[in-house]
Amino acid sequence: MVNQMKILQPKEFDTLSEADCIKIQEMLSTKVVQHSSFAMDTLVRVAGVDLAYWMEEDQEMAVCCIVVIDCKTKEILERQHSVGKVRFPYIPGCLAFRELPLVIETAAKLRQKPDVFLFDGNGILHPRGMGLATHASFYLKAPTLGVAKKYFHVDNAEFLMPENLAGSYSDIVKDGRILGRAIRTHQDVKPVFASVGNEIDIDMVTQLVIRFTELESHIPIPTRYADLQTHVEREKYRKVQ
Repeated sequence: MVNQMKILQPKEFDTLSEADCIKIQEMLSTKVVQHSSFAMDTLVRVAGVDLAYWMEEDQEMAVCCIVVIDCKTKEILERQHSVGKVRFPYIPGCLAFRELPLVIETAAKLRQKPDVFLFDGNGILHPRGMGLATHASFYLKAPTLGVAKKYFHVDNAEFLMPENLAGSYSDIVKDGRILGRAIRTHQDVKPVFASVGNEIDIDMVTQLVIRFTELESHIPIPTRYADLQTHVEREKYRKVQ
């Protein structure tokens, strides 16, 4: 899939205009595969990915953390992070171009490749079907999914709030196509919003979100651990500065 097209390297992002970004997203969106080529019981390692930002004088900084867990024991196998300057401006709908450089740099440090990457963010639940989880898949060359804590509104997409029961969900639909699911991982908590990244289907996404969510939080533990680690690393680098 990836070898059939020119994929820009992160160092080339700085030269892109908004129109360039949109063109790239539209091209890549035609290559997304919404089908799982694996079974749940074959998974060995699952990774969670998250980023955090801060300012140093006039320079925006970010840290990306990836935490890998054992699928059976749910123990942490590995933590990696990268920190650096944010070189791409904020453009609505083009967040991936800001975050991908650090995501790719951090993933390259992993000692063993995860079977699936969970992102704190969106996959195809995006105006052009190219949220960070989806865009990153073309570099990570692994199945990906997005799990967002807040709903990312896509024009003309609709959903109903899921029933107030753990494990209930409702589809987010646009023009008859499922863009994602609102999943209530615990009773009496707000739902999370999950979507296909790439090389996975929405039913497998739903199973992964429910399977890896525990009592301590309403988000899956891979992204929860990654989120917690970003706070640790951000404070560490702030103090260093």
